[in-house]
Amino acid sequence: MKMHSRLIGIVVGLVGGFGASIVATASVPGIHKVKDVIIYQDDRFHSAFPSVVKRPDGELLVAFRRAPNRLLWGEDHNNHVDPNSYMVMVRSSDGENFTAEPELIHANNWGGSQDPCMLQLRDGTILCFSYGWTFVRPDGVPNLKPPVRNVGYNAIFNGGYYLRSEDGGQNWQGPMRAPHIEPELLLDPFGEPITAYNRGAAVEGKDGRLFWVAAATDRISPHRTSTHLLISEDKGLSWEYSTPVAADEDVTFNEASIYETPKGDLVAFLRTANFEDQACIARSTDGGKTFEPWQGMGWQGHPLHALRLPDNRVLLVYGYRHAPRGIRARVLNAECTDYATAAEIVLRDDGTTSDLGYPWSVMLDDKRVLVTYYMNVDGGLPHIAGTILALN
Repeated sequence: MKMHSRLIGIVVGLVGGFGASIVATASVPGIHKVKDVIIYQDDRFHSAFPSVVKRPDGELLVAFRRAPNRLLWGEDHNNHVDPNSYMVMVRSSDGENFTAEPELIHANNWGGSQDPCMLQLRDGTILCFSYGWTFVRPDGVPNLKPPVRNVGYNAIFNGGYYLRSEDGGQNWQGPMRAPHIEPELLLDPFGEPITAYNRGAAVEGKDGRLFWVAAATDRISPHRTSTHLLISEDKGLSWEYSTPVAADEDVTFNEASIYETPKGDLVAFLRTANFEDQACIARSTDGGKTFEPWQGMGWQGHPLHALRLPDNRVLLVYGYRHAPRGIRARVLNAECTDYATAAEIVLRDDGTTSDLGYPWSVMLDDKRVLVTYYMNVDGGLPHIAGTILALN
């Protein structure tokens, strides 16, 4: 079944030419681009990996990862791992104008943090998932208890955690640690099993349960990750392992977002490696007890975020790191079954380098969507930007 799923994606990709269905937003029924906006930009900082929620009172919160711009200190590049990488947040009442000075969400005691992924529950509680690294001096790295993962610059992966706010992000409780899951083989710098982690959107189901897809290193060398479903029945205070979402002998899966359809299917949108940069999909029709075999969607782009529109169609947004680089989207039907044939929409194609993407969307009102992402143009430093779309 795995080979069958893989061939579906490859055949669709060959037929579609990996982007032959690209169209302008004006050509997609019921949707068009209004404008691009800058959400946060400061040349002293490398800013990336946003998520966004809309509060019950209409206020928008955009969280992102911010680290020093090390070019200012004579270094030759910025990294996605940095000991001074913190989670911060800006606010807006209209989706176009944002607070200038970010608020600190969290600075981790043990190193840098990555991708703050927010989930707002129906009762207004906000969960913010993240993960990070501990930086160990070169003389200490060989003495760590194996297996650890050194992702470069002596940055040792230390797993995931999450925060919780009940007052609109004014105060955050935590960090709280999700459980270790059995497929995970790595240890953290303290010699303890890595806790569950992921970059991507979790979802609150119609029955009140929370669904979160975590990644796990299930092979050390060559490094490979698979994805697995965790479920919370107490609004994120605790989590239980449910089932594998996507695993393969050759293909790596990570950075997954999960979405619940009107019918109640759980649909995971997956980033891959060793699969021609194709986006993949996996579906559960039994409330997260099992997932059907994963399938390639036949086109490139990652990672992905799904937003339900007022008419129950789904806006699927993703970064595109091939020329012309930028941000793209597709509008799927309510059950996300037409992913192979939905036209590709180009929101931005003016990116200079591949250090961009990671879009995350929210409804501004019944007629407009804000797509947030990080962007670089004209060789400049990555910053947090957005695109406003109008629904006809």
